[in-house]
Amino acid sequence: MHHAPLTVPENEPGDIYEALRFFFPGAGGFFSVRFHVRAQKDGMDGTAEILAMLSLQHRRPAGFTPRCSQAWWSEEGRVNNIPVYLKRSARLLRVLRWPYVLVLTLLVVRFWLMPLPSSLWLDATGTVFVAKHGSHDPSLLGAAPQAWTSWYYPFIHCWGNLFGYSEVSLRIPSVVAMLVLLAIVARLSIRLIHADSGWLAVFACFAFPGISYNADNVRPYAFGMCLFAGGLLFLVRWLDSVRWLDAALFLACAASVLYVHLMFWPSYPVLALYAVSRVWFRQTQAGWLRVLTVFTALGLALVPPLLQMLSLLPEAHAHVTWSMPTRLELLHSLALTRIVACAAGALLFRYLGERHLSRIVSAPAVVLVAGWWACQPVLLYCFSMLTGNSVFAPRYVQLGSAGAAVACVAAASLFLPADYWKLFSIAFGIATLLYLGQWSVLLPSHDTDWRGAAAAANRAITTSDTPVLCPSPFVEARPPVWYPEYSLNGFLYAHMGYYPIKGKVYPFPFDSSVTAETFAAKLASSTLPTSNRFLIYGREDAVRYWRGWFSGRAEFAGWRQQQLGEFNEAEVVQFDKN
Repeated sequence: MHHAPLTVPENEPGDIYEALRFFFPGAGGFFSVRFHVRAQKDGMDGTAEILAMLSLQHRRPAGFTPRCSQAWWSEEGRVNNIPVYLKRSARLLRVLRWPYVLVLTLLVVRFWLMPLPSSLWLDATGTVFVAKHGSHDPSLLGAAPQAWTSWYYPFIHCWGNLFGYSEVSLRIPSVVAMLVLLAIVARLSIRLIHADSGWLAVFACFAFPGISYNADNVRPYAFGMCLFAGGLLFLVRWLDSVRWLDAALFLACAASVLYVHLMFWPSYPVLALYAVSRVWFRQTQAGWLRVLTVFTALGLALVPPLLQMLSLLPEAHAHVTWSMPTRLELLHSLALTRIVACAAGALLFRYLGERHLSRIVSAPAVVLVAGWWACQPVLLYCFSMLTGNSVFAPRYVQLGSAGAAVACVAAASLFLPADYWKLFSIAFGIATLLYLGQWSVLLPSHDTDWRGAAAAANRAITTSDTPVLCPSPFVEARPPVWYPEYSLNGFLYAHMGYYPIKGKVYPFPFDSSVTAETFAAKLASSTLPTSNRFLIYGREDAVRYWRGWFSGRAEFAGWRQQQLGEFNEAEVVQFDKN
């Protein structure tokens, strides 16, 4: 039977792992066993804790002579004389896995599955529009046409044609991508930090809203986060094994990320920083030439999306809705409170048990974790300050949330005793579920409730001629892209294509302008006074502005006004003639 080469984790006693990693191969088997072995390494005594997979069917490879547990091998290379207490421990530990699965199931159900039926937010309705109409629709010409050439939209087009365009169906691909991300994060944590840290890394992901938000987001972000994490994993594997297959998989994942969404560019430096640190500290056999070759190929593959991104810079101000970030906002984006809380919890467990710590994380691992955690928010902040065009949006900053989760694990490893990883992981998962589960509501909402706002407006509409004034919630809806005769079937009103309004709709722009106020004055002097009721429906700040504007007109003196419900960032106001 052929066996893959074994990898000795960094900073662990090599004697132990050389002797036992094959005997208990981590990739397969039937039982799990935990035990302690005393070993000598470089003249120092050390205690190693091994959680391994034990299979009675595995054979010893030719030429392999274990330095420990020799009595458990027969001359033919088969495992024999397994102590009874190890078999009992194996059965016990197999039962003890269920708490992790149970906590993970509860987290996935509460954080990811329960919001599935909720309303799509604004940009998600834009995704549906592009998926149905294609990126070459004429109404997209003024709305950053290069930004809609992502590979994600053809995929959603095919998915929607197969499974429909309901809220639940559209969100399933993102949920699947995030489940894959959890598995990748766990593998990276095991490789970089500690063999028992995988479950903590998985549960830590749920402590960061950006991951759960994007799990239900009908946007490319979940796909991009999964691909980038995959690129990191294959980069680590390539630098460990120097196999060209791992290098090819790294290139495929890393190069695909910008083709999914351009705003992942701040995360790319971590790839180069980690590779350079591995070569610099002589912790890989790849060498400078191979690393340079692979990263040159990556750079060439990224040329087309980088050119697209550069073409957007001259008109970036037309797509900006966020204020310039402050230093306090940058500090908040680094999620230091969660990382410190995780480390504090680990410190508490240290004083509950033995003082033997897990192990020291290597310098290249620190570079990878710190870069994955901090590059996205820090470089977005720097870009915003240097160019004057703020791209420091939460949805872009949170693209590095998986790195922040691994940073939590690295912080915990500084204090957590080796025996307490699994217990601490379960405690952390339960605390995350209780503290962040939004238990004040039965079914958490994903974002703005455009479906509820449209339903409230439709209930208030008495006839098909009831006027409904609809300011576009898209920032691109400004003259000359927007004009009073703009078609409601265009992209700037994509939310109304997904959640239709029954009345007579009059499109308004994103914000006030001379053109918009001239159009509104014409309606106020002719169309609206002849109606007993009209509505204003759209983004809350735009609705409030036009509500004040029409309230100040003499034509509507004495008209009753009321707001129809709470829908997060959407709002509906009803005007009635006395």
